[in-house]
Amino acid sequence: MFERKEKRRQRLRERPFPTTWAQILEQNVTYYRQLTPEEQAKLRGHIQVFLDENPFEGCGGLEINDEIRVTIAAEACILLLHRETDYYPDLRSILVYPHPYRAPHTRHMPGGIVVEGIQGRLGESWERGYVVLSWDEVQRTAHNHADAHNVVFHEFAHQLDSQSGGDAGVPTLPNRAMYAAWVRVMGSEYEHLLHDLERHHKSDLDAYGATNPAEFFAVITEAFFEKPLPLQHHHPQLYDLLASFYQQDPAARFRKSKS
Repeated sequence: MFERKEKRRQRLRERPFPTTWAQILEQNVTYYRQLTPEEQAKLRGHIQVFLDENPFEGCGGLEINDEIRVTIAAEACILLLHRETDYYPDLRSILVYPHPYRAPHTRHMPGGIVVEGIQGRLGESWERGYVVLSWDEVQRTAHNHADAHNVVFHEFAHQLDSQSGGDAGVPTLPNRAMYAAWVRVMGSEYEHLLHDLERHHKSDLDAYGATNPAEFFAVITEAFFEKPLPLQHHHPQLYDLLASFYQQDPAARFRKSKS
């Protein structure tokens, strides 16, 4: 069964990539232009597989088109570019709203108090295999490649995290030896972020990462691809860990593009 699936995927990867899709990548996905021609070709193959296997659903009156599908698929597949991957096996559907949307939200407060309300959202990832995105935010963060924010990177990092059987900031790692380093480095950096925020110190990492270890992993994934040079400079062990996990070196790409 695995062999049949892989043969089918290989046929998809080898299909001619539509010219209109290539234009969408060039126009919408800034990170795509950082890749080498060989990496761009590999990413296009991943996109072919991703779009064949994952349905998109428009919400709030949004009509799904190729621009939406290709842009989101490209950024989701950037996280998979050089990894041994099964293309988000738990993913069931991608729901896309035209604008930021509102959803029920529950907060657990000290003393066992539970506060329920409605919260505006730009995206979210569900353990049941759904990713929800605002198309406005997808476009904004795909074009702006220097603000350390990318809603697709963030939510699909959560999907990688959940593949390990939970959502605790420890995705399935390529080998057992990596787990000890992951827990040590991630735990230390997470605690350091909490320490900075508690003392009102400025941090170069997004404060939202202090919400919990799962959000920390998603936030640093954004920083890794969006602002790799500062991350490597200020958090070298963290950068090296992510480089080993994602099998990419965005900092080297950025240096090359600036030279």
